[in-house]
Amino acid sequence: MTASPPNAPPRPTLFGLFLIFSRIGLTSFGGGLSGWLLREFVQDRNWISEEDFLNGLAISQALPGINVKNMAIWIGHRLLGWRGAAVAVTGIVVPPACLIIVIGSVVGALIFHPLTQILIAGAAAAATGLSLSMGVVTARRVRRQGLPLLLMAATFLAIGILRLSLVWVVVTGGAVSVLYEYVAIRRGAR
Repeated sequence: MTASPPNAPPRPTLFGLFLIFSRIGLTSFGGGLSGWLLREFVQDRNWISEEDFLNGLAISQALPGINVKNMAIWIGHRLLGWRGAAVAVTGIVVPPACLIIVIGSVVGALIFHPLTQILIAGAAAAATGLSLSMGVVTARRVRRQGLPLLLMAATFLAIGILRLSLVWVVVTGGAVSVLYEYVAIRRGAR
């Protein structure tokens, strides 16, 4: 048995992975979950590289279903195989689902109270900020080449400004991106 280097991060365990995903699921909200996952698994624990994380995020967003659930499955599988995937998705879904039932009942009873409206507005602002920070991290990693930058700008323009159908923008942009990478790989540029 070889000893791990003194600065090496501790290896993930199934129970530890469940606790991490449960904590993230119970303390996060809105679209900012990918930002929490980035901080937890890339920046704080060094279990996944930033490039691998962003590749997993892209795959998770391209697959059907809820992005954070897809990401939990991807991270869990990456770290501990199929058991890790099962534990991660259970941690990110089950505890928060139980909590949301309780919170939904309380909010339903207090929805017309002014303080409840303020809390909901604050939660929406925080979720927007987390999503924006993840967008900035992702944009920083885009290769500084013409087509990737053009696709990033065109996607923002098409969805954010022109309000075009998300499905068609993703299908078109995805097809162009895949074709571009395929041609670049075939030419030996990658």
